[in-house]
Amino acid sequence: MSEVVQVSKKLKIIADHRERPSGVVNELVKLGVDVESKQLSVGDFILSDRVAVERKAVDDFLQSIVDKRLMTQAELLRETFEYPVLILEGNDMYSRRAIHPNAIRGALATLAVDFRIPVLPASDEKETAHILFVIARREQLAGPREVAVRGEPKRLTLPEFQRFIVEGLPGVSAVLARRLLEYFGTVERVMCASEEELKRVRGIGKEKAKEIRRILTSTYEVPRQLL
Repeated sequence: MSEVVQVSKKLKIIADHRERPSGVVNELVKLGVDVESKQLSVGDFILSDRVAVERKAVDDFLQSIVDKRLMTQAELLRETFEYPVLILEGNDMYSRRAIHPNAIRGALATLAVDFRIPVLPASDEKETAHILFVIARREQLAGPREVAVRGEPKRLTLPEFQRFIVEGLPGVSAVLARRLLEYFGTVERVMCASEEELKRVRGIGKEKAKEIRRILTSTYEVPRQLL
């Protein structure tokens, strides 16, 4: 007997409107899910009042490590939903781009340990849809849970805001931001620290310290198109 036949109650999933062309939505419909498309500010799929899923193809996941979107998205997911999940879709993650494997492992470890966000692998859109189906079924059939768009994330606490600012520095992860703040005590002291002082923090090497100081001390140049 198929999963669709076994489920007597129709499941509902809210999907971000940008997910409609992905193929995941079509697969969910084939599984008998009532899919509602909305513009979501956090997450790609909402499966209950406490579970939201961010879906990332491997290439997007790697790019989000480079441009540091990943940790910002993780922070929003953790702040907004009780049980956030990330589905990582695709294969050959370590051979797609010139990113050191340890940087990828570090990002995965940060998601799991610092943000407590499980990362579930999926080979393709069909498998992603089946994972969403299974989680939604557990959530919605275990008890009367509402499936609705949550409100805006709660306001960041002072420590969270301080970490967010420091994470904006080049090469500074959530873990390094915490270490810097614990060592220097304030955001101001982090920003005013010399290269030698920065290097005293575990994980801040010579090149990273130099780049941080370069960004902080360089004169801002207005882009030509804005002149």
